Amino acid sequence: MWQKLSTPLKIGLVAGGLGILLTVVGILRGNVPPTPASIGMALLIGGGVWFLVAWAVASAANDVEQDTQGENH
Repeated sequence: MWQKLSTPLKIGLVAGGLGILLTVVGILRGNVPPTPASIGMALLIGGGVWFLVAWAVASAANDVEQDTQGENH
């Protein structure tokens, strides 16, 4: 299944996973109130933002790479 995903999506998923990992570290250090809603929101924001930004940058880079390859041929 991993092989079928596009490169920008793979990069986004890895970055989102790192964002969630860092959010868990912050939760364990006491930087997030210990309520289920706060923990869930922190995980969603931490993983979601890292995923979205990494995916967007990788998609843009991929588009530019494809455009420049098309001009060379």
